[in-house]
Order: sequence, then C-alpha cells, then structure tokens
Amino acid sequence: MRRKTFDALLTSVGLVLAIILLVAGGLLTWASSFIGNQVKTQLSQQQIFFPPTGPATASPDIGPYLNQYAGQQLLTGQQAEAYADHFIAVHLKAIGGGLTYAQLSAKAKAAPTDAKLAATVDTMFKGETLRGLLLNAYAFGTVATIAGIAAIGAFIGAAVMLVLSILGFAHLRRVSPDAELGSHGPPTPA
Repeated sequence: MRRKTFDALLTSVGLVLAIILLVAGGLLTWASSFIGNQVKTQLSQQQIFFPPTGPATASPDIGPYLNQYAGQQLLTGQQAEAYADHFIAVHLKAIGGGLTYAQLSAKAKAAPTDAKLAATVDTMFKGETLRGLLLNAYAFGTVATIAGIAAIGAFIGAAVMLVLSILGFAHLRRVSPDAELGSHGPPTPA
C-alpha cells in the first residue's frame, strides 16, 4: 500500500471522528441543559423550602445534611436527595415506628377498623411518594451532570482529533507519492 494513501485514509478517519465528537458534544450539552432545566423547573413548582437551622434540624440524622441549605428553596437534584433521604425518610421512620409503607399497609389490611393505623398508612404513602419523586429528580440531576462532563470530554476529544487531522494533512503533502508503507527509502524499480 502506498504511504500517501494510508496517510490520507488515516487523516480522513480522524477528521470524521472529530466531526462525530463535535456532534456528540453538542447533543450532550443540549441534554445536560435540558435535563438540568427540567429538574429545576419541576422542583421550583413544588415550592419546597428547607427548614431554618434550629429544632427541625437538631437531629444528627438531619442537621449535618440539611443545614447547608437552611431556608433555601429546593431546586437541584443534590438538594432533592438530601431532603428525601435526611428529612422525609427520618420523619417517615418515626411516623411508621421503623416500619415501611408496605409493612404498615399489610397490617392495616389485617385490621380494617383501625382508623389510626389507616391514617398512618395514608401518611406513609404520601411521604414515600414524595420521597420517591425527589429521588427521581436527584437521579435526573445526576444524569445532567454526567452528560455535561461527557460533553466536555467529547469537545476535548474533537479538538485533539482536529489538530491531529490538520497535522496529518500537512504531513500528507510532504510524503512522496511513490513511497510504500513501511519503507524508509525510495521505491525499488521492478
């Protein structure tokens, strides 16, 4: 194979890869922005605010995780995770006596006339539902962050491939049209 042909193929593949990485970086940037905006929009509409530092956050299961957000509106995936796992979950554990919604629901089915247990099951259901929705917001917020990091990686990769392709095209002009791949001198006559 002629060296010039091989270099041209390799350089062209590098250029195509640079274009693919640019497109991927653009799509990942769009995904990161879209998901991040959706998470913020959906959470802001819920009007959830962190309690101020004080009695509501005095518990060691709550304070270390929520005090950094004291008084703020819940708007990010990280905040949603903190609120779900260190505020709602702690209160649900206390309300349910350490039992889950499913365990309490089974007890309520066995005692259909127990109004207090039915009310606890209802509270647990609502709390677990909100907690689950907040944890979904946390998951999507994390996906947005990962997409943003991947976009940066794709743009860096595209820049590297573009520079290598430019260098490849510059090198291509210096290669003898008769040079064979793997040879160091001029071609030998047949």
